[in-house]
Formats: sequence, structure tokens, C-alpha cells
Amino acid sequence: MNLVWHVSILALYIGIFSEGASRPDVVNVGALFTFSTINGKVSRIAIKAAEDDINSDPSILGGTKLSILMHDSNFSGFLGIIGALKYMETDTVALIGPQNSVMAHVLSHLANELHVPLLSFTALDPTLSPLQYPYFVQTAPNDEFQMTAIADMISYFRWGEIVAVYSDDDQSRNGITALGDKLAERRCKITYKAALPPDPTATQSDVKDQLVKVQMMEARVIVLHTYSKTGLLVFEEAQNLGMMDRGYVWIASTWLSTVLDSVSPLPSKTAHSIQGVLTLRPHTPNSTRKSAFMSRWQKLSNNSIGFNPYGLYAYDTVWMIARAVDLLLDQQGTISFSNDSYLNHEGKGTLNLRALSIFDGGKQLLDNILQTNMTGLTGPIQFSPDRSPFHPSYDILNVIETGHRQIGYWSNYSGLSVVTPETLYTRPPNRSSSSQQLDGVVWPGGTTKKPRGWVFANNGRQLRIGVPNRVSYQDFVSRSRVNGTDTVQGYCIDVFLAAIKLLPYAVPHRFILFGDGHKNPSYSELVNMITTNVFDAVVGDIAIVTNRTKIVDFTQPYIESGLVVVAPVRKSNSSAWAFLRPFTPFMWAVTAAFFLIIGIVVWILEHRINDEFRGPPRKQVATILWFSFSTMFFAHRENTVSTLGRVVIIIWLFVVLIINSSYTASLTSILTVQQLSSPITGIDSLVTSNERIGFQVGSFAENYLMEELNIPKSRLVALGSPEEYAVALENRTVAAVVDEQPYIELFLSDHCKFKIRGSEFTKSGWGFAFPRDSPLALDLSTAILTLSENGELQRIHDKWLSRKSCGSQATTNESDQLQLESFLGLFLICGAACFLALLIYLCLMLCQFSRHGIPEESDPSRGAGSHSARVRTFLSFADEKEDVYKSKSKRKREEMLSNSRVKEDESKRTQMDSSQQRDDCEISVH
Repeated sequence: MNLVWHVSILALYIGIFSEGASRPDVVNVGALFTFSTINGKVSRIAIKAAEDDINSDPSILGGTKLSILMHDSNFSGFLGIIGALKYMETDTVALIGPQNSVMAHVLSHLANELHVPLLSFTALDPTLSPLQYPYFVQTAPNDEFQMTAIADMISYFRWGEIVAVYSDDDQSRNGITALGDKLAERRCKITYKAALPPDPTATQSDVKDQLVKVQMMEARVIVLHTYSKTGLLVFEEAQNLGMMDRGYVWIASTWLSTVLDSVSPLPSKTAHSIQGVLTLRPHTPNSTRKSAFMSRWQKLSNNSIGFNPYGLYAYDTVWMIARAVDLLLDQQGTISFSNDSYLNHEGKGTLNLRALSIFDGGKQLLDNILQTNMTGLTGPIQFSPDRSPFHPSYDILNVIETGHRQIGYWSNYSGLSVVTPETLYTRPPNRSSSSQQLDGVVWPGGTTKKPRGWVFANNGRQLRIGVPNRVSYQDFVSRSRVNGTDTVQGYCIDVFLAAIKLLPYAVPHRFILFGDGHKNPSYSELVNMITTNVFDAVVGDIAIVTNRTKIVDFTQPYIESGLVVVAPVRKSNSSAWAFLRPFTPFMWAVTAAFFLIIGIVVWILEHRINDEFRGPPRKQVATILWFSFSTMFFAHRENTVSTLGRVVIIIWLFVVLIINSSYTASLTSILTVQQLSSPITGIDSLVTSNERIGFQVGSFAENYLMEELNIPKSRLVALGSPEEYAVALENRTVAAVVDEQPYIELFLSDHCKFKIRGSEFTKSGWGFAFPRDSPLALDLSTAILTLSENGELQRIHDKWLSRKSCGSQATTNESDQLQLESFLGLFLICGAACFLALLIYLCLMLCQFSRHGIPEESDPSRGAGSHSARVRTFLSFADEKEDVYKSKSKRKREEMLSNSRVKEDESKRTQMDSSQQRDDCEISVH
């Protein structure tokens, strides 16, 4: 009863409250746009259409009318601020706009103070953070997504550098900054930024000055992020400068798609100037409501302007506000404003700031907007936690002679595709490079071949190529004088010239010698000059080492190179004991020991059952020695009877076969190939010694020996030429010389007294050096691979470097003797077989001994408790032939059985005699 009473009172209270808090008749919303722009015109029409549709349906706001007041800011930030303040004086619950981000940054502070939500679908600066501007909401994807799409396109076409042209205002500048970040994630970069005066103040002269600078750059991929008036002026001027011809790539942001959609037909001059350009358009999925609205557009606009997607965003933004207001009225019942205490203190002036009031329901209205979940003309509308729309996407358009065509889509879900984003949303996300696809593109100049994306800088100078001025090994690089003119020639120069001939473009260049001509220059200093802009590239015998790759980019190596050790060698004279040289002494010792071990093991296994392994001790020793060593030639005549013995012999004969074959091969090599010897056997023996080491002046070998191998500098001797190498090695000034393989091969072609000791202890190559991220390095790498595949690289090598020399002759030394390690596995297998055979044999012997030896040990006269007696018995058992011992055991058991029977008979007779005596005694007593 009490529960019914309380519910009735609550219902009555709610009814009275609802009656007193009736909905307002009108809800005011302001809109700030520049009506003379394309987006301003389209937005004005779409907002008016949304207002009419909402007010014509009483179910939307429950009888409350939505009043949208529009203000033309006319490209002026000041007028935009005035318009916003005017709306705030009239109890406005929300503002639509402003059109650009410059005003958005300012008006967001006003919205924050007065708690009035500010919604914009064109002020898309990615730096308008909801943390700083909580009452500012972007109802269309911001420019960060657009720049991600452009970065994906640049990465898809494999361009590494671009030039950015933009209006110098907040939205364009911050958009280009976001583009730079996205490109960096894809290992691309913006090499030059051309800033234009803010739209629409840019003049033809301003644009031309910047485009002339862009024309001087290497990059030919240009991203244009601005507004329609300035953008079309840029293309017109680019056409005049020849920058819309083949080789250029232009990518325009969404401003161009609004021009293509809303201005039809384009003036012929404008249409011609944008041929081949790529642009983006916000993607909106097809729907019945969208088609119906587009069919109404001609009537709504009176054919004054064409439709573009931002009209859909304007329409949906109004509906978003209407639904949020309706929900607010359901929650609070009314709309109220209160004075701002901060403005009350400032209200004594002529600005009448007291008229500005705080919207009490602003926070709730903002929350309602952010919780929007509806389907509009632009598709599903919903905000993620960072306030960005779900699944932002763009159409990718290519401007062609007859208008424009769509070549694909970009979505934040799966990147580039030729399938609609709505189809991809039903599949797992896939951003792999193989899944990224676009249709063919018609590029500026009418070509369908993808532009390279860069050219040599058009700054009136050739490519400055540094070349080392060598004084030694001039077959690689040398200075020559032809017709009174200094030129360079050599193997490295010919490779470079052959490579650039394969490029699909000319490479204007000039060689600049580096060095004083008296000694080889420092190659590290030469490479560093690329970073200081002294040289644009370095060509020569430049080793690709770690420290250099950190500051420059190298091409594909065109010749293999690595550090080697060269030292003087002497001929090894033949001797009467040459037959011992194939094996090391330790190897000989182990082999001999195993021969004896095998003989002993086989003797043990065969002794009790094989008459050939029995006899006097002297004969048995001779048999062991003869049998073991005769297996070396597979000439043993003794037969093995036991299974264990045969297993051991089979394994041992396999080991002997391998040893014999290896010995024969090694001895043949020793007797037929010239043998050279040196105390230096490679880099390891050289490092551990205290000998001095020579290196080539200017080579990286000096730093490598000191930093990587920790060799003191006092042990290093700089040598400047092959002749100095030879003199230093012959006079023992140095024990060895460490240098790169190509140099040493040339050195050994003229100096046969020296040889390479050991193998290469570094692996590298020679390449051409260019600045970091230089596209020429990649193209030349491809050209070098082509030279290698078609044989031209080998022909150049044969022209300069092929000589008949003794440097390639094979050399061996004492270290080539066969080591025990080479046969360790075989010996281990054989040893294990012997051990297992002996172990099994011993177990069998003990079993036999326990069966046949116990009767003998049970005899009390033999001292069965004595340990030594048992051992002697076992040894006697092991030495006795198995058949004889078995017969003896059998005979002894029979004798023992017979003796036991005799004793039993005697015992019985004794017992009978005793019984008889007792009987006789009893009779006598009686």
C-alpha cells in the first residue's frame, strides 16, 4: 500500500514538473561561412535544406523550431569573430563553422568559455585538439587522414622525395606538417616547402616566384595543399612554366575535387592546366537517401552551383545538432543561459560583454553530439574516443582530358584499393604492400608511364663527382691528360660511365680530383665531403664500410673486396721423410695406438673360441701385432669367429679405408704441388705475434686493425705503393701487409715471392657514394646489376685487371697437414664399438663363470673364501679354451656326483652296523 502511494505521488510530481518546463518555441543555431567560396555556397544551400526538412517534421523536435542564422565572414577573421559574438548575444545553443581553421582556433576559445558547441566540416586542421578545444567538433575527417592517404599514394608509387606547395595559414601549414610525419613513417620526405600567401591574397607574381624555386629542385612530385582560388592560380602558372609536362607529378588535396564537382563546365584554360593531376574526394557510400537528396540539388541550388560531398556533411551536421537538442530537451526540459562572472567585471565598457551568457546545457549538448549514432547522407555517423569519424575514406580521382575518372579508394581500414571501402569493412584489415592497388593513371603530358619522380637539380651546374687522385694502383683510378685536358680513367671510372649509360635519363657531371698527387688521399675525408656539400657523389675504389654507410648511401657493390694478409713465403724442400708429412705427429700417434687397441680387443674376443688366437704367449703377442697392422692393407689372414669380433673388425676396416684414402690424397698433393711455407699463416697468427704490419696509405685498413683487432699503432707501417710493399717485405721491415683483395691481386701479379696467407677476414665491396636518400644511388644499383648480368662488368674487369700472374697459384703449408680433428668422429665410433664389445663379452664371461666355475670353488680344499683364489680361478677360466673347460667341468661334476653316492652307501652301511651292535648288546643283557 505504501509503495502504491509513493509511486502515485512521484507520477503527480513528474507531471507538474513537465507541465512547467515546456519546450521552447525556437532553438537558435548560428552558421559562419564565406558565401562567395565553393564550399560556402554549397554549405549554405545544404544547411537551409536541412533546416527546412527538420522543421517540416514535428516529430524531430517535438514542435520546437530550429532557427539557423547565417553570417558571411567574407574571408575575414575579424568579421567571423564579430558574427560569432553577435550570435552569442541571442542565446545560440551551437555554431556551425567556421569555414577555415584560422578562425576555428580563435572561436574555439569563445566556445570553451560560453559552453557553446562549435561544429565544423571544413576547418579540418589536425592540430585542433579536443584536449585544448573541448567544445570544437570536426564532423568530417580532418586533414591528418587526407595526408595519410597522400603519403600512402607516394609510397605506393615508390617515390622518395616530394615538394610541398601550400598556403601559409594554420590549416594548410599544419596539414603539410602532418604529411611530413606520415612520409617519414614510410621512409620518404619533403625536400622543399613552398609557402604562398594565405588564400585569397596570393598573386600571380607570388605564385610564379615560388614555382620557379620548385622548378630548380630535384623532386618532381608536388603536393598542393591550398584552396580553390590559389590552387587554380598555381596550376595556371605551372602550365606557363612548363611544369605540367611529362616527368612531373601533381597531387592536390580535396579542394580540387570540390572544383571538379561544383564548377561545370570548367573554363578550357583551367581544364587544360590540370590534366594528369591526382586529387582526393571525401568518400560517401551510395544510399537511397543520398540519391534522393542529390536529385533535389538542382532545385535547391537553382542551378547556381554543382553538388559536392561537403554539402552532405553540412546537411548531416544540422541533423546531428537537431537530434542532440531534442535529446537535451528530453533530459532537461528547457534551455537556459546564465551570466558569466568573468564578463560581469568587464561589462562597464562599450562592448556590452554582459550580453554574452553561458549556455547551461552546453556540456550536456556536447556529450549528446559526441554520442551520436545515426545514419546520414554521408553514411553511418559515429565518433571514436578521439572524436574522429569511424572509417574515414577518400575517393582518388585522376583529371583527364574529358573530365576526371576514379582510379581507386583510400580508407583508414585497408589503405589503397580498387574495391569500395564498404566491401573491405566486411573483411579482415589488410595493409600489406601486395594488397595496395590503384588503377592506371594518366600523368601530366598525357603519358601512362609512371614518372620517375625526380630529375637533377635545374640550377645550372653539373653533378660534382669527387674522384681520388691515386698515386698507386692506377689501374683502378688515375689522372690522365688528353689533348691538354685533365681527365680521369680506370676500372672504376669505366664501370660508372657504363652504368649511367643504362639510365633512362642523362646525368650531367664532371669529375673533380681529390688529393695532392703525392700520396693517396684519405678516403674517409673524401666521403665526408658529400655531407658538407662539397661533392654530390664520390666515384672510385670506395670500400663500403660501416662508418661510411652511416653518413652516405652506397650503390650496389660492383666488385667484391675484403682485407687479406700477404707475406713472403719460401719453398719447402723435399726430404727423405716426406711420406710422414700428410699426418701431424699426434695423428700418427693416435692411429698407431688404435691399431694396437684393435689387435688386443680382437684377441680378447677370439682367444677362448678361436685356435688361431691361442698358443704360447710369444706367439699370441706376435699374432696381435700382425693382425692389427695387417688390417692397414686388408691383408689379415686370421679369421674371426665371434660375432662381437666381426662387428669390431667391420667398423675398424671402414676407419682404415678412410685413413688410407686421406693419406694417399694428401701425399699425392705434397709430392706434386709446390709447397710454400711462412711463419704467418693468417690474420690470427699475425695479430698474436709482435711483428710490424704494413697497410696502404688512405685505406680503412689502418682503423680496422687498431679499432677492431686492437693492434697498437706502433706496429703499423704506412706504405704508399706496391714497390714499397715489396721492399718492406723483403727487408723484413714488416712481417706482412694487410690490404684489400683487388689491390693485392694486382700486387701479386708482379711479385711472385709473396703469397696471400689464410683467407679474407672481412667481407665487403666497392661502391659509388651519394648523399643519403639519393634516388640516383638506387637507379645506379639497378644499372650495376644489369652490367653484371649482361657480362659487361666482367669485360671491364678483364680490360683493366686481368693479368697472368703467379698470385693465383695454389699454396699449401704445414698447416695443411691432416689433423686428428678431421678423423675424431671415426675414432670415437671405433672406440665406442670396442668398449661395448668388451663390456658385452665380460658380462657373458661372468655368466658362464657363475655356472661352470662354482663347483670348483665349492671344494673346501681350494679356499673358496679367498678373493685372490677366485680371481685366479676366473683368469684360468678366461684363458682356458671354452670347449676344454666345459668338458673338464662336466667330468668334475660327474666325479663329485659319484663320490657323493659312495659316501651315502658307506653311511648307510655304518648305520646298519651300529644298529646290529645295539641289538647284540640288548640280547646279551637279557
